[in-house]
Amino acid sequence: MRKIAFAMVIVFLAAFTIPMAGDAAKGKNHDLTAQIVSVDVKAKTITLKGDDGQEHTAPVTGSAVAELGKIKAGDMVTVTCHDNDKGEHEAVTAIKPVKS
Repeated sequence: MRKIAFAMVIVFLAAFTIPMAGDAAKGKNHDLTAQIVSVDVKAKTITLKGDDGQEHTAPVTGSAVAELGKIKAGDMVTVTCHDNDKGEHEAVTAIKPVKS
């Protein structure tokens, strides 16, 4: 009886864990070093200028939101960007100041 109950628990957990692992695999993260152009704490967005000189505004999510109050225009940062499965930027998920 215990073996059957144990097997049922394993099957139950696998049924819910495997789809969640698949969702996490969608898209990918990558780091980018850029200069901050502006920060909007209320809207939870950041505008960055990359090496190519182009400016991009992105939403900030998760624990990165707490960092918005600690950074300002002109700062150099390394941000972790989350891209969807098509490779399009979705959000900034981490912000770390670049040490000079």
